[in-house]
Amino acid sequence: MNSIVIMAKAPVPNEVKTRLTPPLRPEEASRLYHGFLLDKIEQIKNINEVRRFVAYTPGEAEAFFRNIIPPGFSLFSQVGTDLGERLANVSGKLFAQGAEKVLILDSDTPNLPTDYIRDGISRLDEVDVVLGPCEDGGYYLIGMRKFVPEIFNGIPWSTSEVAESTIRKAQALDLTVSLLPEWYDVDTVMDLKRLISDLDSPSWNCYFCRNTFTAISFLKLE
Repeated sequence: MNSIVIMAKAPVPNEVKTRLTPPLRPEEASRLYHGFLLDKIEQIKNINEVRRFVAYTPGEAEAFFRNIIPPGFSLFSQVGTDLGERLANVSGKLFAQGAEKVLILDSDTPNLPTDYIRDGISRLDEVDVVLGPCEDGGYYLIGMRKFVPEIFNGIPWSTSEVAESTIRKAQALDLTVSLLPEWYDVDTVMDLKRLISDLDSPSWNCYFCRNTFTAISFLKLE
């Protein structure tokens, strides 16, 4: 069975979306991220024939996440001293449970087209690694069809080199790689304004963004 896991943080003020504060107040930023998270869970809920997981941090946030995950999701805490270790441990846990393919998703792309995720699963029939690059140089998705923890080693996390470094690492490990279309995550005020514009567009069909839309409706941006 294929597995999809969302990397999630508890929406605690001053701990999430800190690059949006200011102009947002910490409470507004955490409410916005809470909307992102609920919409990402809703999005994965609508993908069939997969096992669904949320990998959360910090460890003491279990009760919060148990209250928001719907039936059909499993929950476990992230383990590791940095993002690379946490990603390696998450993928290792799922492969150890018998996953044939593992897709790891961020929780900062509430309007990511669901077809990109489905395409990522399909591409793993032909390649070892699939990567969904973000416009800022990171990635919104990484998928694998075998456990290769080394792919997360030595990556300059939180820089514009994350995706390129991951591609180079995969190639050095003799892994085949396929790239999905670029998308944007919402980290800065400019990203947030772009998201608001996209969700307000008459041509946008984003039924799974209703929690984000509600959170945005309470914001006051200049």
